[in-house]
Amino acid sequence: MENALKAMEKKMTDKNKKLHVKTGDRVIVTAGKSKGTIGNVKKAIPSEGKVIVEGANMVTKAQKPQPMAGIQGGLIKLEAPLDASKVMIVCPACEKPTRIKHEIVDGKKVRVCKKCGEQLDV
Repeated sequence: MENALKAMEKKMTDKNKKLHVKTGDRVIVTAGKSKGTIGNVKKAIPSEGKVIVEGANMVTKAQKPQPMAGIQGGLIKLEAPLDASKVMIVCPACEKPTRIKHEIVDGKKVRVCKKCGEQLDV
């Protein structure tokens, strides 16, 4: 019974997950079928721990036509979410994939490149 309660509590706290990437960051995909693809993060989904990267993890979806909305049917290609652990930030200063560390600068928490020490949050 206690294990079930702990599992429920864990699920409730999982909604407060944090990601190392933000919308608009330039990232490289490190694993999967899109490995090596560089693109910008279109959308970050912290509750699921996933991100959508431009041009990466492309899937084909069958779209039904919706004449009222003006949508044509057929096969469409779109980016599917991929796990945030499969992407690394590309530092704008040194142009290399890097991990990040957090530092406090002027009372603000900022992300910093581990390789060159340049701030990512401007």
